[in-house]
Amino acid sequence: MEKILIVDDSLLQAAQLKAILDDEYEVTIVQTAEEGLCSASRRGYSLILLDVVMPGMDGFTLLKKLQEEMVTQSVPVILITSLSDVENEQKGFILGAVDYITKPFKPLIVKARVNTHIKLYQYRRLAEEQSMVDQLTGIANRRRYEQYSIVKWNEARRLQIPFTICMFDIDHFKMYNDTFGHPAGDKTIAAVAKVAASHLQRRTDFFARYGGEEFIALLMGDSAKNAFGQMKKIRQGVEELQIPHRTQESEWVTISIGGVTVIPQAESDYISYLGIADTMLYDAKSHGRNRSVWMNEAMTQLWEK
Repeated sequence: MEKILIVDDSLLQAAQLKAILDDEYEVTIVQTAEEGLCSASRRGYSLILLDVVMPGMDGFTLLKKLQEEMVTQSVPVILITSLSDVENEQKGFILGAVDYITKPFKPLIVKARVNTHIKLYQYRRLAEEQSMVDQLTGIANRRRYEQYSIVKWNEARRLQIPFTICMFDIDHFKMYNDTFGHPAGDKTIAAVAKVAASHLQRRTDFFARYGGEEFIALLMGDSAKNAFGQMKKIRQGVEELQIPHRTQESEWVTISIGGVTVIPQAESDYISYLGIADTMLYDAKSHGRNRSVWMNEAMTQLWEK
């Protein structure tokens, strides 16, 4: 059931709207703009019904704040108002409102407008989700990673918890494609992604295809020791697939992994630590491949082999 948030200082008016919509949607009521901003940021609503005239922070100010927040900027907002002048309508649309509902409420009109914008939101959400998925592997794609990484990095910095950046790719993949062909290469990429994804299933784990035969994983809350151990299992899992290959190091397809674990500080820069993870991957490659190399919280390297 889709969720709707009503932000209205009039409990009577909010209850009237809730009664109109309750049979089709899960409806939450808050009575201040501050509560509305907090609830909208946490609950995952599909639509917000927002009163324009409220004490303290008014509806227009809240609408502007909702448009500035990444987690709420795509949620459609319908303004509730008894104001009918063109100037206020224009202001609402300029700030990002999708529609108006005027008082007194007409149930059929309320339902029709709410249903329309819920359906449009569902369509946009589905299209966006599909645009964030790598079609070959079914995992997150580079675009999704770029959105997710900085948000989670900032969250780890705020909570002061360990954050891991891990990069890995398939060893001698160009040689594999040249030997076995690109269709076989695609199957191998998908198989590697499946193994890694099977080990990264917690809510705080993130895994994406970075590009070509490269992947990236982000872990929150794990020590370097635990993250390093997790990646070793993934590396071993890929080797145990025993996908035939012909290289100096192995007769099977293998992967090399590089990572860094850090507790982000105020002055910490995500891109710098991404570069460290990439350097660890380079070290793994240059020292024989099919291994994991890590930089722990004390900036000391950990070697699997």
